[in-house]
Amino acid sequence: MEGPDLAPYANMQPAATGPAKVLGQNLQVLTQILDSQLQMMDRQQDWLWHSLASFKMPKMTKDDDLEAYIEAFERHALMTGLDQGYWESQLGALVVGKAQATYWALSREDAQDYELVKQAILYRLEINPEHYRRLFRAKKGPDERRPKVLLQLLRDLLDKWVNPAGQDREALADQIVLEQFQNDLDERTQCWVRQHTQLTCEEALKLVEAFTASEASYPQERKSPGYSLVDLKEPERRCPPGQGATRETVGFWSGRKGHFSRECPNQVVGLWIPTNRSRALTER
Repeated sequence: MEGPDLAPYANMQPAATGPAKVLGQNLQVLTQILDSQLQMMDRQQDWLWHSLASFKMPKMTKDDDLEAYIEAFERHALMTGLDQGYWESQLGALVVGKAQATYWALSREDAQDYELVKQAILYRLEINPEHYRRLFRAKKGPDERRPKVLLQLLRDLLDKWVNPAGQDREALADQIVLEQFQNDLDERTQCWVRQHTQLTCEEALKLVEAFTASEASYPQERKSPGYSLVDLKEPERRCPPGQGATRETVGFWSGRKGHFSRECPNQVVGLWIPTNRSRALTER
């Protein structure tokens, strides 16, 4: 009796062990990937804890301006490298009063979006486009009316008030700012700037600076509050004592009382030459 043919089994052995070897290699690769990801997560966690520890922002007080505080918060967060995923929670913990109440009133999903948190807080305290529009149109104080400060302030308020769409946004924004820039100048400077047409904001600023420099060289009495460019009123005429009219005068041309005919506004204006002088003039 012949022994069994083992050739088929010999051919099947590599086939049986091949998939197991490949599976083991795949598991080894996955393990390495998982280990590297865990190490990366550990490093990220350490970095996040470090950024949170380095982020030290003073808590808002009731006397602080909310908008200015939020701007300072954002700058400080960028400087310290605070992860943006923590911005909303940090801001919600630092604000007080109505701002903090607004944060806690948000849904869990909205409270995880910093921009939604910021807009909700600003809207609750009526810091919205209408607020910026009123500030844009309002008369500015002495410190804000310095030309360069005023122009930059108007540009900032416009960006927060409206965002005009279209290709001519820059030109439209420039004209809106220019209009308000002129309105907020003092009257003498306004008159000077408005004499020039088709201006841009930068051109108007140069005109204002040149006008201010020329005003500084004027004599002091020209800049005094009592000085005016309008004509002075004619002093009141008074008759010497004892020489006044004994009866009320009547204008010849108008028939109204209170003035002589030469002062009557209804008199016919013309050049009158006496007859004895007209002959002498013609002879010359």
